[in-house]
Amino acid sequence: MSESIRTRREGGILEVTLDRPKANAISLEVSREMGQVFKGFRDDETLRVAIVTGAGEKFFSAGWDLKAAADGDAVDGDYGVGGFAGLQELRDLNKPVIAALNGMAVGGGFELALSCDMIYAADHVTFALPEIRAGTLADAATIKLPKRIPYHVAMDLLFTGRWMDVDEAHRWGLVNEICSSDTVLEKAWETARLLESGPPLVFAAIKEVAREAEGEKFQDIMNNVTQRKIRTVDVLYDSEDNLEGPRAFAEKRDPVWKGR
Repeated sequence: MSESIRTRREGGILEVTLDRPKANAISLEVSREMGQVFKGFRDDETLRVAIVTGAGEKFFSAGWDLKAAADGDAVDGDYGVGGFAGLQELRDLNKPVIAALNGMAVGGGFELALSCDMIYAADHVTFALPEIRAGTLADAATIKLPKRIPYHVAMDLLFTGRWMDVDEAHRWGLVNEICSSDTVLEKAWETARLLESGPPLVFAAIKEVAREAEGEKFQDIMNNVTQRKIRTVDVLYDSEDNLEGPRAFAEKRDPVWKGR
């Protein structure tokens, strides 16, 4: 890895820090590096949870690196295995990913946060999708944001490019919790440690079922679950872990999840 991406591992938790002063912007090269990091996280059976954050306290990420674009990076260039920032299009990522926002989440930085499963934000964090002012499309945000917050609020942000403070983001349910600047990463780690001790096969099934359910009828997805047509559900129902929960309850002990 280059100096732009720092990783730290504790047990089954991987912390990924984007460190590109001044704004933690993401070029094609950095996006490809992030893709390799998150692909490694996905494929390492000993890793259970990832935390994504940015260095410093001003920017989580300003998104697309306009300086790199001016030097030849094409907006439709090779972002790498996981698409923009390594997460946006990474297939079969069935593990929890937590965003710890330490500063502004702008454009593609906002979209990177939207690619995570949970978002904790420092109390000074702000969000914006300024692509409209540059005459271009915030593509991932246009797809995801109307599904996360009320449609009219999402359209307001997309159409105007205005700033949204963290209190408004929390009010609309976009942010799980607002923390102080010096505790936001600590909170992410606290949650990561809780999830690390949880059942990985159930987490995988939750993420895949949630993805499959987008745009589909409730009963169709329920049929796919009950008929075990979703791969992670099929694996779960045949696993030792699926029996461990009831056994632990009957034996009045904490479950021991093996991921198999």
